[in-house]
Amino acid sequence: MQLQDSVVLITGGSSGLGAAAARMAWQAGARVVLADKAEPPASHPLKALDPVCERWHWQATDVADAVSGSAAVDAVQDRFGRLDVLVSAAGLACAERVHGRDGPHRLETFQRMLQVNLLGSFNMMRLAVPAMLNAPPRPAQAGSDSRGLVVFTASIAAFDGQVGQVAYAASKGGVAAMTLPAARDLARDHIRVMTVAPGVFDTPMLRGLPDEARVSLEATVPHPARLGLPDEYAALVRHIVENDYLNGEVIRLDGALRMGPR
Repeated sequence: MQLQDSVVLITGGSSGLGAAAARMAWQAGARVVLADKAEPPASHPLKALDPVCERWHWQATDVADAVSGSAAVDAVQDRFGRLDVLVSAAGLACAERVHGRDGPHRLETFQRMLQVNLLGSFNMMRLAVPAMLNAPPRPAQAGSDSRGLVVFTASIAAFDGQVGQVAYAASKGGVAAMTLPAARDLARDHIRVMTVAPGVFDTPMLRGLPDEARVSLEATVPHPARLGLPDEYAALVRHIVENDYLNGEVIRLDGALRMGPR
């Protein structure tokens, strides 16, 4: 599948990894819809690349809500007439122990992690698939076996969850576990499902850390010994789009990092 003239829906596309994927897709010739609760800031790359929104659109979206998610998919079809790729990059993180100084882990925190990271990813996939199946074939895609693609975003915490990450790791572990059965479910429809599991990346979430903490994080990555760049995530997403034989797999993008307990 080629990104040129494709339509890409990116959840969490207003910032971080999602914003990098949006810029990559737009520069590759795709039309892009950002599904995010937050409006893209003035610094968002698409506001500079395409200030009149000719090939992109923002849709206020709660990925964990059936009505809001459906409205986002409808907006894609109304604006651009089809949907080819879903990049699921919306997510939350938290740090809370099973039992800490303030007592047991809050149930609402665990529920919120599952609701946004796992249920939200599933919700947007289930809603996007019918739109992909209804999209007419494009001559430019001749030779491609794919009618659509879903790219989830998990985390290496799904495999190496640290102290305080029980809720986050469970939610991202669910995304990773969902990848293969979803790919098998959708194989007959020629829709692929892949997941990227990033390590520590230079996103707004980590930019808020003190310099000492950032340096410590960078030192834990074997090579290259630095935080991952959002553009590196976007480059992997592009390769997944363009390589039709990638399906049903979780790819770690982490510089060989295997996180310790803390």
